[in-house]
Amino acid sequence: MMSILDQARAQIAAIVARAAGAVGAELAAAEVKIEMPKEQSFGEFSVNTAMQLARQLKQNPRAIAEDIVKGIDTQGTYIQAVEIAGAGFINFRLSHRYYEDVVKEILARRSEYGKSNIGMSKRVIIEFVSANPTGPVHIGNARGGAVGDVLAEVMAWAGYDVYREFYVNDAGNQVAKFGASLEARYLEMFGRDFTFPEDGYVGDYIKDIALEYAKEHSGDLLEVASDERQRTLAQFGLALNIADMEQALERYGITYDNWFRESSLYENDKVPQAVELIRQKGYTYEKDGALWFEATRLGCDKDFVLVRSNGTPTYITPDIAYHVNKLIERNFDIAIDILGADHHGYVPRLSATMEAAGVGKDRLHIVLTQFVRLVRRKEVVKMSKRKGEIITLSDLVSEVGKDAARFLFNLYNPNTHMDFDLDLAVEKSNDNPVFYVQYAHARICSIIRQCEEERVRSEPDMSLLQEDAEIALIRILARFGEEIILAAQHFDTSRIPKYAVELAAQLHTFYNSCRVRVEDEALMAARIALITAVEIVLKNALDILGIDAPEQM
Repeated sequence: MMSILDQARAQIAAIVARAAGAVGAELAAAEVKIEMPKEQSFGEFSVNTAMQLARQLKQNPRAIAEDIVKGIDTQGTYIQAVEIAGAGFINFRLSHRYYEDVVKEILARRSEYGKSNIGMSKRVIIEFVSANPTGPVHIGNARGGAVGDVLAEVMAWAGYDVYREFYVNDAGNQVAKFGASLEARYLEMFGRDFTFPEDGYVGDYIKDIALEYAKEHSGDLLEVASDERQRTLAQFGLALNIADMEQALERYGITYDNWFRESSLYENDKVPQAVELIRQKGYTYEKDGALWFEATRLGCDKDFVLVRSNGTPTYITPDIAYHVNKLIERNFDIAIDILGADHHGYVPRLSATMEAAGVGKDRLHIVLTQFVRLVRRKEVVKMSKRKGEIITLSDLVSEVGKDAARFLFNLYNPNTHMDFDLDLAVEKSNDNPVFYVQYAHARICSIIRQCEEERVRSEPDMSLLQEDAEIALIRILARFGEEIILAAQHFDTSRIPKYAVELAAQLHTFYNSCRVRVEDEALMAARIALITAVEIVLKNALDILGIDAPEQM
């Protein structure tokens, strides 16, 4: 369903293309670039078509704009006036009917308002968090979790068929080190000699897991071989940690369609199969007994090893197998990975391997989230996983709540550094953006309840909404669907909370200049309809963010 905003855009594109054709230019409607001026005085929309055509027509852009405007026929459109500005920009002012229809559209579509089918039901798999299961989900995973979950929702609203996945790293060196650390604590409990592994996991949770195993199984591992003891303790600890991860993430508002285990890639021979696929495509060579990937052929700065001389795969090889599984075997149209900024050098390598495997460049996208500093009382809160000084995701949610965490982590573009102010997150003031937006929603609900008690029965006449603050509010409401589409196209979830803050701010401006409960019942009905539309859109935005939309605060 085309929104009122999209209808207005389509009308402008069509009439500009026709008028350009009348002056001898070749221009399709899809080629007309339409922008929304920041200054309301320039109208609702603007095109730079005259500048686009200057070289083709070999004329001054201003003269071209004048010829185009002469040929524009606005009959049957939302366009009220057309003006030329500057060097040849063409600005469009819309009739009041456009604003009336925007409000009517919101009231008609309600929870569906903002949804589109730009994604054409393409199957998208989004992998995010994928924290190492050797420990609890910590604050370092919180931003990627919030961004990944909201991006999944954004893309679903934009018409994609979205699948959420957690990749469980339950194989490799980290798991081996995890098992060795647990073995040391287990032996320590029974007074046996032990050697704690160099650079092992020293957090209290390691002792807790070893103790939990001892409670359930006593000393049954004391007399078995060390490798068997480490393997058994590691699998026991992984099961506990993964269950805790799932619970912590659910408290954070995140549930997955699938928890994919790395170990399954080895069990099903997917790793050697992926290596063989790359080899058959002609992108490998042998050197010093190892199998190398010829990454420089695909734009990387250097080649790298896939399989070591001792026959063991390197760290990237199971990741290649996993992405072959996603994009070739399960045939998702698009795979999106949400990774930390420390994976910066990993991105071109993985992308090159997928290109070598025959996967188109437009099918794999990697979003890097920059580091977050926790701040309390204007001082940075430090943490170290190795030293066992961990702030877990559960700690964060307990302290500031799910809503504040998810909103604030998404308030900034994922690729920018941010400070997470723990004090601000719980502050009940307009300085706290999540409180500001939720309070705006609750305030609307309160006014609507009060008006319902007064039994306002008039059918709303949207033509009565003539004040500047009312029009400005509707202009923002009309953009909601476009913000979702842009967020999906650019993988930028920050557009949604920023939009919600902007809408809440304009709502407060409206409150200060336009009373809702007025003696004129017809005007009151129109303004109730307007704030009801705002309530619908604010709730939809908060739903996308996975945040509560309170009706009272």
